[in-house]
Amino acid sequence: MEELVIRDADVVDGSGADSYRADVVIDRGRIVSIVKEAAAAGCQRPRAMREVDAEGLVLSPGFIDMHAHSDLALLRDPDHSAKAAQGVTLEVLGQDGLSYAPADDRTLEEVRRAITGWNGYGDDIDIDWRTVGEYLDRLDRGIAVNAAYLVPQGTVRALAVGWEDRAATPAELDRMRRLVAEGLEQGAVGLSSGLTYAPGMYAADAELTGLCRVVAEYGGYYCPHHRSYGAGALEAYAEMVALAREAGCPLHLAHATMNFGVNEGRAPELLALLDRALEAGADITLDTYPYTPGSTTLAALLPSWASEGGPEEILARLTDPATAERIRHDLEVTGSDGCHGVPVEWETIEIAGVTDAALGGFVGRTVRESADLRGEPPWRTAHRLLVEDRLGTTILQHVGHEENVRTIMRHRTHTGGSDGILQGAKPHPRAYGTFPRYLGRYVRELGVLTLEECVAHLTGRPAARLRLPDRGLVREGYRADLVLFDPETVAPGATFAEPRRLPAGIPHVLVDGRFVIEDGKRTDVLAGRAVRRTPV
Repeated sequence: MEELVIRDADVVDGSGADSYRADVVIDRGRIVSIVKEAAAAGCQRPRAMREVDAEGLVLSPGFIDMHAHSDLALLRDPDHSAKAAQGVTLEVLGQDGLSYAPADDRTLEEVRRAITGWNGYGDDIDIDWRTVGEYLDRLDRGIAVNAAYLVPQGTVRALAVGWEDRAATPAELDRMRRLVAEGLEQGAVGLSSGLTYAPGMYAADAELTGLCRVVAEYGGYYCPHHRSYGAGALEAYAEMVALAREAGCPLHLAHATMNFGVNEGRAPELLALLDRALEAGADITLDTYPYTPGSTTLAALLPSWASEGGPEEILARLTDPATAERIRHDLEVTGSDGCHGVPVEWETIEIAGVTDAALGGFVGRTVRESADLRGEPPWRTAHRLLVEDRLGTTILQHVGHEENVRTIMRHRTHTGGSDGILQGAKPHPRAYGTFPRYLGRYVRELGVLTLEECVAHLTGRPAARLRLPDRGLVREGYRADLVLFDPETVAPGATFAEPRRLPAGIPHVLVDGRFVIEDGKRTDVLAGRAVRRTPV
C-alpha cells in the first residue's frame, strides 16, 4: 500500500494543458500513479495509508521561485513560512552577482557587509563553508524547501580582482573562469550578475562573455541583473541578449521590469526585442514579480565610482564632505548608474528596514517624508542613514508601472520570481505574497492569465530552464513537490502595511512527498535539499 493518495483533485499539471480530475498516488517521495476520473468511471480507487480529500482544490506542481534572496534565511529560520506557505517548493539562490560562495575569509567578510541589507550580516549563522559544494552540502542537512544556486559573478570578481574598477588581467580572468567552472562542477545551475552592484558592475562585456562561455560548456544559464532598468533599459537588455548570443549561453533575465517614468508603457518594445532574438534562435527566459515597486539597499543607489573598493571605502567617501557632495550631485542631478541613470526622486524611496534599531523611526516613511519632518534636505536624511546604518538600510523603490507588469507577465518566456528580501521591519510584500498574488489577482480577479497558463509560468517553465528532469510537472515518476490550493480563495495576506502576513487558500504543500504545510499550518518537516545542476 502506498503512502498517500490525493483524491478528486483538479490537476493543473504545469504543462499549460487543460485541467482534469484525478486521484494522485504518492510513495517514497514520488508520484507513482495518476488515475483520471476514477470516481466517474466507476474504477477501483487506489488505496494508501493516508488519504487527502481534494474536492474543490487544485493540485499543481510546487511553485519555483526563480529569483530568491533566502541564501541565509533558509539556514537561519527552519520554519521559512514566508515561502513554504505560498506553495514554493524550490528557490533559486545566489542572485544578482553577490552571495556567500565561493569565498575566502577576506571576500566573505566584504560580501557579508555589502549585502547585510539583503540577508542580514549572518553573525547568527556558523558560515562554515567556502566553496559552492560546501554551501550546497550545508543545505543538504535539511531546509524547509529545495534550493538551487547560481555562481555569483560579483563574488567571483571580488575573489580574483577585488573591488577595483578596472579590467581583469589575463591571469585574473583565468582564475574567474576556473572558479565558475568549479562552482558548476559542484552543482550550481548557472551564473548570476548584478551589473548595478559593485564589484560585478566593473566587468566589461568581454569579461562576462568569457565567463558565460564556461557556463554554456556545463549546460547552465546566465542570469543577469543588467546595467539599467531605467534610462537606457532597452539598450541594457539588448546588451545582455547580444552577450549571451556571442557566448552561446542560455539567458534568463532577472526581474525583467521596465521602471521609472522614462519607461512608462514601453514593455511592448522590450518584448519585441526579445521576440526578434527568439525568432533568430536565442534561448531566453525571464522572471518578474507581480508588483510595481522594487526593493534593494539604499547603498545600491550610489554611483559606481563611489562603490569602488568595498564597504569601508564607501563609508570613507561618505564622511568626506567634498566627496559626499559629489555623490549627492550624481544622485540628484546627473542620475547615478546605481539608480539606473535616473535622477533620484526621494519621494519614491521608502525605508523598509534598518540594522541599527536607533534608526527605526525612519522605517515606513519615504526619505522625503522623513526629511520634511526633520526640516532638512532629503540628501542629508539619506546620508545619515547610509553612514549611521553602515550601508545596511533596505528600501522600497516606487518606480514601476502596472501596465508594464501585466504586459510582460503574458509573454511566452515568462516565469515567476519573488526577488523577496526577508530583512527589515517592513519588507516588500512580494517576499510573502508573490505566488498567491499571481493566482488571486492576475488569474481570478483580472484574467490576465488563465489558471493553466499561470501555473505553467510558475512550475513547468522554470523547471525546464533549470533542466530538472523530474520536477515542475504532475507526472508519474516525478518528485512529489506539490501544492493544493483553492482557486476561489487563494490570495496573498501580505500587504505593504503588514508585509509578513501569510496567504490564504493554500491548505497543503508537499516537498518530496512530505507535508511542509498541512491544513494551512507549517509542520516541523525539513524535506528540502540542494538541487544540483543536471550534467550535460
